[in-house]
Amino acid sequence: MAWSVTSGACLLALIVWWQGLNNGLASINSYTLFPLLGILAFSIMWAHYIMSAVRQIMRAETEVLKTYFEITSWLALIALLLHPGLLVWQLWRDGFGLPPGSVLESYVAPTLRGVVILGTLSLAAFLLYELRRIFQTIGWWRWIQYLSDGAMLAVLYHGWQLGRHLQSGWYRMVWIMYAITLIAALGYRYRGLVKEKRESTRNDKTDDLTHNRQRRQG
Repeated sequence: MAWSVTSGACLLALIVWWQGLNNGLASINSYTLFPLLGILAFSIMWAHYIMSAVRQIMRAETEVLKTYFEITSWLALIALLLHPGLLVWQLWRDGFGLPPGSVLESYVAPTLRGVVILGTLSLAAFLLYELRRIFQTIGWWRWIQYLSDGAMLAVLYHGWQLGRHLQSGWYRMVWIMYAITLIAALGYRYRGLVKEKRESTRNDKTDDLTHNRQRRQG
């Protein structure tokens, strides 16, 4: 199921991207290719959230999706880096210099500069999350997870405002579906975290009461 959901989301991205090419293969260049990479990166990460929620609902072991997450996480990371990388490289080749000026001053309208910055901050959050292999067992790591979740919501807005394929047409409705299901998946996750926290607090209080009672009896 995980591979089917991810493949379907990526296929939709490829279809809407292809439909946006005016001259077919002749239209492919860095400026037309980098949006596809952004949509693909988001599509894969969205599938991660959905499949994680499905796994929790079905009470399946994390090992069930281990290989899927390992492979698709690398694919998402590559697309995530190439998305801005291709644009930055092409703007530099065309004589617009390097970022932030090349993007903020030469590529987007002044009213959308904040959305670009939001996307850059989201990218930084995602790259921080890649350090999970080293730090995920440390207590403060949960804050990086929260930051990454917020970055996903920020990317939703980033794509909605800047994505040329999202300004009209059928894929706009697909993006709304992504937003609704992503928020639902996050809501389910955090509902579970709050429940675990309450149960942990309740158990701690019970242990304290038991300990105090034993001390009085002793």
